[in-house]
Formats: sequence, structure tokens, C-alpha cells
Amino acid sequence: MNIFSTVIEIVAPVFILAAIGFTWVKLGFDYRIEFVTRLAMTLSVPCLIFSALMRTEISPDALTAISLATITAYGIVTIASFVVVRFGSMDSRTYLAPLIFGNTGNLGLPLALFAFGQEGLGFAVVVFAIMAILSFTFGVWLVSGGGSLTKVIKEPLVGATILGAVFLVMDWETPRFLTNTIDLVGQMAIPMMLITLGVAVARLKPAGISKALMVSAFKVGICIGAAIIAGKWFDLPAVPMAVLILQVSTPVAVTSYLLSVKYEADSDVVAGLVVVSTLLSVGYIPLTLAVLI
Repeated sequence: MNIFSTVIEIVAPVFILAAIGFTWVKLGFDYRIEFVTRLAMTLSVPCLIFSALMRTEISPDALTAISLATITAYGIVTIASFVVVRFGSMDSRTYLAPLIFGNTGNLGLPLALFAFGQEGLGFAVVVFAIMAILSFTFGVWLVSGGGSLTKVIKEPLVGATILGAVFLVMDWETPRFLTNTIDLVGQMAIPMMLITLGVAVARLKPAGISKALMVSAFKVGICIGAAIIAGKWFDLPAVPMAVLILQVSTPVAVTSYLLSVKYEADSDVVAGLVVVSTLLSVGYIPLTLAVLI
């Protein structure tokens, strides 16, 4: 299958669902972002994360290698992002989390599956799991402005990620009726988040687009570079190396926008980063995959 066509097939629903939210607001209909955000972050997204982790299968050796490389890559990206935000006089609560963490779930996982098959999907889920743990612990701490770690510990996303990781390591599975229920609730997450993003886009300030473009371009460069360095350092084989580069370099996730709304960071700026970085991904992801395959 043509890689560019694959990317378009995966990315197109993102813009279609966001367009629904955009049109909804422009038609003057009511949309309560606070309620939808709470529903997504408290219920549907945790179910999505837990279900994805529980069903993943990968060998212990491969798990160790890709895990260490992933942690190293995100460590490099974090340091570089701190430096840029500090010297660029940008608000750390708004910019740090989107710069560090990407859309490794609803974009990265399908891309890895289409490009590298079931083997690639297995490695991609490991990267996604580590990113989720970092994002919904350290990332939430960044967006909430620091302070008490109680906010982080009480976050449902953190509990779902840790519990899912336990089920992954122990090779456990919930009863079938419960699994079906969790899957059904988790299926709400992605469309709900994307429609909410469209609502935010309808309220964007045009002045933020040019800066979002520069920040997004920086994110792509540093993330690809960090993944290559980490992958070579741990001598990853071709497939996990390619998946690591793909996953770490994914655009800003919609969950970054939802967290900015929940913790009252500048959500309009984050929404701009999500839209611009996703638009850029239509160009750079096919090129990246063409080199890696």
C-alpha cells in the first residue's frame, strides 16, 4: 500500500471530526467544553489506554531495549524543550508538554501497523505506554504548574496507565464482559477529543499560528534527532528503530489540548500547536517512512 495514501487515510478522519466541531460552533450551537473534557479525561481516555496496554504482546528482551531507548529519547527531547522554552521566554505550562509528547496513540499506532505490521504495532504500543506514563504524570505536573503531586496521583489517566502496564507485564486479561465494556467506553475517546479540538480551533486567534509553525517545526527536528540518537545508542534493529523514530516524532496530541483546558493553561495556543503540527505531519511523516522502509 502506498505510504502517502495510508497517512492520508489515517489523518483525514482527524480533520473531518475536527471540522464537525468547528462547524458546530460556527452554526451557533452550544458546546460545553468543561463537561466534555471531564468526561474524556476521567472516563473514556483511561479506558482507551488500559485496553491498549492490556492487549499488547512483546518479548522481554525487546521490551527492555525499546523501553530504554524510548526513555532516553524523551529525556533528550525534554532537555532540549526546557532550553528552548526558557530562552524563548515562553510559558512553560503551555508549551513544554506539547513539545515533549506526541500523538503516539490514535496516529502513531495505526501508522506503525500499516507500515511494519504486527511486529511494528507491538513496539509502537510499548512506546505509547511509556509516553502515556510520562505524559500523565510528569506532563500533568508540568501543565498544572507544579505544586502538590497529589494532582498527578489522583489523575485517572495515571491509574489506567499503571494498571494497564501491570496487566501487560503479568499477561493478565479482564473477563470478557468487562473487556467489552472497557472497549466500548474507550471508543468514545478519540472522536470526542477531535470534535472538542474543532471547537477550540473555531476560537483560535490568528496571531498564534506563525509561532505555532515555528514551534512545531522545532518539535519535528528535535524529536527525530533524539529518536535516532537513542536508537543507535541501544543498537535497536531496523523495525524497532523505525517505530521509535515514527512514534517520538508524531505531532502534538489532542490530549495536550484537553489537559491545557483542564488545568487552565493557554488552550488556544495548544490547539494551534495541535492543528499546525498535524498539518505538517501530512508532509514529513510520509517522507520519514519512505526513508525508514
